[in-house]
Formats: sequence, C-alpha cells, structure tokens
Amino acid sequence: MQDNFGRTIDYLRISVTDRCNFRCTYCMPEQQTFLPRTDLLDYTEIALIAGRFIRHGIRKIRLTGGEPLARRDVDVLIQELGRHVQSGALDELTLTTNGSRLSYFAPILRESGVRRINVSLDSLVPAKFNAVTRGGDLDQILNGIEVAKTSGLGIRINMVALKGVNDDEIAPMAKYCATNGFDLALIETMPLGDGVSGRTGQFIPLDDFIRPLLEKGTLTPLDHRTAGPARYYQLEPLHLRLGLITPMTHNFCGDCNRLRLASDGKVHMCLGSEFHVDFRDAIRSGGMEAVDRLLQKALRLKPERHDFERQMEDKDLRLHRHMNATGG
Repeated sequence: MQDNFGRTIDYLRISVTDRCNFRCTYCMPEQQTFLPRTDLLDYTEIALIAGRFIRHGIRKIRLTGGEPLARRDVDVLIQELGRHVQSGALDELTLTTNGSRLSYFAPILRESGVRRINVSLDSLVPAKFNAVTRGGDLDQILNGIEVAKTSGLGIRINMVALKGVNDDEIAPMAKYCATNGFDLALIETMPLGDGVSGRTGQFIPLDDFIRPLLEKGTLTPLDHRTAGPARYYQLEPLHLRLGLITPMTHNFCGDCNRLRLASDGKVHMCLGSEFHVDFRDAIRSGGMEAVDRLLQKALRLKPERHDFERQMEDKDLRLHRHMNATGG
C-alpha cells in the first residue's frame, strides 16, 4: 500500500480499548469519559479488519489502548493475531502496555508469537510515578517487567519527557535500562486532548532532556529501526540503545508508514489529524468489500505531515481527541 506521497504503509496500530487503569497526567484528564462497550469493535471484527489489512500489505501490528491488557479476554485476540505471525503473513506482533498486568500476561504474549513489547515508565521514584499515573504502583510495574524479561520478551521502556517532573531522572532511567538489557525510548509530549494538565508548561525538547547523558557519555547514530518513528543511538559508556521520538522538534513524517485503528472502528491516518474513516459501520453493513473501499480512501486522505507545532502554540487548533482514544 502507498499513500499519495509515495510512502509505503506496512504498519498498523490497533487500539483494543480506550480504557485504562491509570490516568497519566499528560494523556487524559483525571475525570475521563470512556466509550460505551457497545461502541467498541468486538474481537471478531478486529481480527477480520486486521486480516484484510495484512492481505493488502500490512507486515507489522502493534496492540495499544488505553491499556490493551485491561480489556477482558484480550488473550483471545492476541492468540488469533499471533497465528498470522506463525504463518508468515505478518512479520511482527507487538504491544505497548503500562505494565500493570504483565505479571499475568507476559507468558501468554510469548506463547502467542509476541517477541518484544514497549512498557511505559516515566519515573523510577515511587511517589512521583504514583503522581504522574494518578495511582500507579511502581513495584507492581517493575515486577511485571521482570516477569516479561524472564519470559523471554524483548523490552523497550518508553519515557515521556516532562519538564519539571522527570527531567532529573534521565540518568537513572538510562542506567536501569542498560543494566537490564532494555532499550530506552524518550518521547516528546504532544498537544492532544482537552483538559490535559501542564501540556505546554511540561514540554521539553529531547535535545535538552538528554543533556545530562551527554555530559558523561557519547551518542553514536545507529541504523537500527523498528516499525515506529524512533531514531536510535548507541549511548556509551552505558552500552544502551537509545531511541528518540521527536514529533515537536525533529519532524519524522516524511517516512511515516502507519495507520491507526481505534477501538471504535475509526481508522486515523495521522495521530495529529482529525481525518478518519469508519470501518465499524463498513464491516457491519457492507462486509469485506466495503472495508477494501475504505482502505483505499484512507490512503488517499493520509496527510503529508502533522501540525503539532502550530497546535502547541494555538490551543484553538488542538485536537479534542485524547491519546488513549487513538492508541498513541
């Protein structure tokens, strides 16, 4: 599949739910309204849509949320999608999680064909972690990560850079990841969603966020790429592979390869755009032919780039959709 700008689209992110057991301050308001369960795609519908996308050229799928492991019986979907990996139709099935249910799900993920996961972890200080997540238990997350590691899953830690919150923790987080053999990805906060606290005040460019690392170490660019937008570097002397995701300061839209299937069946062509097509109604009323037609429409509607820079400066331009609704 190619869009109007010649970019090959081979990566699909699937949000299985907009619900989450955390309320991270940069992601959603404390009092968040979630979709009625009847509005969500069921697992059969997700599997059918995913299968159609794979048939059209999708090679990598990432499950997201909200918190994907919080949806009841999600292991049924994971196992179904994992069959595409086992058959060779799909190169990779991965998952992004807050880690709260990893202790239970890590062995299931491994058995289902998942080989690596991303775990969101913004602080190693228990009180600070609890404050950022509005109630999360750091020990629970670290234990889940350890179970995932023991289960044989490759792990990347995702850390959102928050000025005045965790910008003093980049060195200890890098050491934690290096010691455990994890990759570390740093992410700039983005202007998504109404009522999200500290959106502009907490933004910090990653060039500034990583400065403490460069005072005692060196970064060397790597050719390593995953399906996402991270640019990877080798950080020495820690022997750490460090990914930088910079939607605000270093635009990466030129080689975007992604579409996003939200939990309500809408396919979003860009995280920073309101453009979408509704696959839920299509699959329920028109079947696979309707899905095929909408897929081609989605490719035509995919914008050349996001406009986060202007949205950060002008709140009237910001998207009302919260990060958990699309899956990041």
